[in-house]
Amino acid sequence: MEFDEITRRGLVLLGCGKMGGAMLAGWLDRGLSPQAVHVIDPNPSDWLKSTGVHVNGNMPDAPAVALIAVKPQMMGDALPALKAMGGGGTLFVSVAAGTTLARFEAEFGSDSPIVRAMPNTPAAVGRGITAIIGNRSATAAHLDAAEALLKAVGQVVRLECEAQMDAVTGVSGSGPAYVFHLIETLAQAGEAQGLPRELALQLSRATVAGAGALAEQAGEDPAQLRKNVTSPNGTTQAALEVLMDEETGFPALLDRAVAAAAKRAKELADG
Repeated sequence: MEFDEITRRGLVLLGCGKMGGAMLAGWLDRGLSPQAVHVIDPNPSDWLKSTGVHVNGNMPDAPAVALIAVKPQMMGDALPALKAMGGGGTLFVSVAAGTTLARFEAEFGSDSPIVRAMPNTPAAVGRGITAIIGNRSATAAHLDAAEALLKAVGQVVRLECEAQMDAVTGVSGSGPAYVFHLIETLAQAGEAQGLPRELALQLSRATVAGAGALAEQAGEDPAQLRKNVTSPNGTTQAALEVLMDEETGFPALLDRAVAAAAKRAKELADG
């Protein structure tokens, strides 16, 4: 399913907050006609109104794609607006956290192709990563279509089973917050060593952003990159002896953090 089919049949976007807006901006930048997009949002922003898309108007009976980007707690009120599109003609793609394929099948029918996706907040700057999984009615072509749409805001990976979505939530879904906290606490540690607050924050932001870019672009794995900057008995080694401590360092801490996030994701999905 290419943009030409979406142009012909239309795309419905249910919810246009930060994530929905980021995706819409990406699609329009890639050449999707605003006239092909129908947005349902109770509080449309001035930016949304300025894009030329249809907002809260009549929707196509069987659009090519219906993308669900509302908050999970709004799902019960929002989904009935799309129920008539169920039955197999429309591909449903959800970026709502914690809402299972079974929940959507109960609403739209198991014969409807449904793809569940978990993006993360760097999607707002086109640097997100999204994991996807489809139900039994979602064909390879449906997954290709979902991936093409979601690539507008970053990378896309495919899961082997829906159960992996909880772990994805713990790693990449919630992960940006862990990194923001690293920046925050690294800056605080710099302050404690005598740096002015703004300088410590600038150093921390640039260091984390630069290291992340290097980790993505370098041919070596992160362990080797770590070794590359660690001189024997040097300053980095002194710090890593603290950070890599098996009981109090990053390994045990992040294992507990990701496990807690994954556990909570499962609890939310189970209702």
